[in-house]
Amino acid sequence: VQLQASGGGLVQAGGSLRVSCSASGDTFRSYAMGWFRQAPGKEREFVAAISRNAYNTYYTDSVKGRFTISRDSAKNTVYLQMNSLQPEDTAVYYCAADRRSSTFTANRAPSEYEYWGQGTQVTVSS
Repeated sequence: VQLQASGGGLVQAGGSLRVSCSASGDTFRSYAMGWFRQAPGKEREFVAAISRNAYNTYYTDSVKGRFTISRDSAKNTVYLQMNSLQPEDTAVYYCAADRRSSTFTANRAPSEYEYWGQGTQVTVSS
């Protein structure tokens, strides 16, 4: 599967942004999807994930209540709606796909994801 992330940009603290990731080349429903981010000088970290059937979602503690992951199988797209953005959310955001997870689960570890998009920059100014 090929992944294409988009929607990043510059936003002021407290603002909102939605990043998208479109998938092509394989059956979108076969994959759990995740969002990760990497800030300069830091390791890539888990942000959110959604199971194949969208029944379960997972978030890292720092974004709970602010970010929402969703997926639209008709459009082969996964979204990350980000509200109340803070400067510490500044990073390159990557989407990833995992075919090996079960229907109702999704993984948090980057090593569990086989396919990655190219990343989209999100910058939050103070």
